[in-house]
Amino acid sequence: MEPENLEPIPMKEISRIVEVFEQVDFSQRKAALATVVWVEGSSYRRPGARMLITDDGRWEGAISGGCLEGDALRKARQVMLDGQPIVVTYDTMDDGANSFGVGLGCNGIIDVLIEPIEAGSPQNPITLLKEFTQKRDVRALATVLKSDDLTGLVPGNRFMLTEETTESIPDWLYDDMQRVFSTGKPLTRSYSVLSGNAELFIERIDPGIELVIFGAGYDVIPVAKLARELGWQVTVTDDCIAHLSPKRFPAATCVLYADRQAVIDQLTITNRTATVLMSHNFNYDKAVLEKLLATDVPYIGILGPRKRFDKMQAEFVKDGLVFSKSSLNRVHAPIGLDLGAETPDEIALAIMAEIKAFFTKGAAGFLKNKSGPIHERLSGNSLNHGRQTMVDSDPMSLDTAV
Repeated sequence: MEPENLEPIPMKEISRIVEVFEQVDFSQRKAALATVVWVEGSSYRRPGARMLITDDGRWEGAISGGCLEGDALRKARQVMLDGQPIVVTYDTMDDGANSFGVGLGCNGIIDVLIEPIEAGSPQNPITLLKEFTQKRDVRALATVLKSDDLTGLVPGNRFMLTEETTESIPDWLYDDMQRVFSTGKPLTRSYSVLSGNAELFIERIDPGIELVIFGAGYDVIPVAKLARELGWQVTVTDDCIAHLSPKRFPAATCVLYADRQAVIDQLTITNRTATVLMSHNFNYDKAVLEKLLATDVPYIGILGPRKRFDKMQAEFVKDGLVFSKSSLNRVHAPIGLDLGAETPDEIALAIMAEIKAFFTKGAAGFLKNKSGPIHERLSGNSLNHGRQTMVDSDPMSLDTAV
């Protein structure tokens, strides 16, 4: 099982937007959703970053490091009044020429879709995000940004692709949605549709990392807490019920009491699952490791010195158990990046950092030593993406911010 290359918009952020949306009294308030749909050059946030805005000046989420939110808020108020979506282009290439009165220094161009939200509308994008948070499945989502009248599409129309659902996706869009679904790389491009043209933004959203911790000692607490702060699903399991008080792990998504020989049967293993063995019980960790090596779980981390894992391998050989080199390569022992960690909190940070780097295929080094941009450049992912308004009759106006 190949691990997902996970660099999604955090699940925590999407869940929080859904949560705040459901608290809005739409008999009194209006709302809009801002979504980053294109980045050229450098930007603090990537395509798919979202911000929910209400007409009382509140917002949840972010589309930048704080420099664009104020202007987006002003434009969102107009969108709420007009009831029509717009695409705003922010050009931060020239610090001296921007109109915000601050030196942004991002050296990028960002397109942001701002669309009005109607709670009861079938086109409400928050409804799709809520469904995603409930099902926690991987999906590709295509959003119409601009369209000619002759396409039969309107801005805000959406198409969704999951492993089970492909209906209603037009043939001219299916291949690109499938590619984004597979690679996770967002795409913004124009299409010839019927007798007109339409521009769409395609993104993949996925539920992120699912962490399973075997062992429930005191040093597991900061690992579970930090993982939940990152928006990961967290399961803590042990075969000692005395260690598994829910009060001990309030941050965990699931606390599971299970025998070491049967625990794997009670877990769902995906290509987003990371497992960590930190029970401090050699026989328990060895028994669980034997079971994990028989699964396709992409990441197995073991707390403790390397010789502990070496001893486990020697005992496997003695017991006549043979595991392939590729299977054993999934094991990270000792677990964690070399941060000089000493305390449980610091060790938790080192563990989380390694798991994050593993799933995003990050080098986990100093950024100062990295040649080239921090993030993979997304400009050029479509040769026929353009920011100009397509035709005068285009129902979506284009607002250039700088």
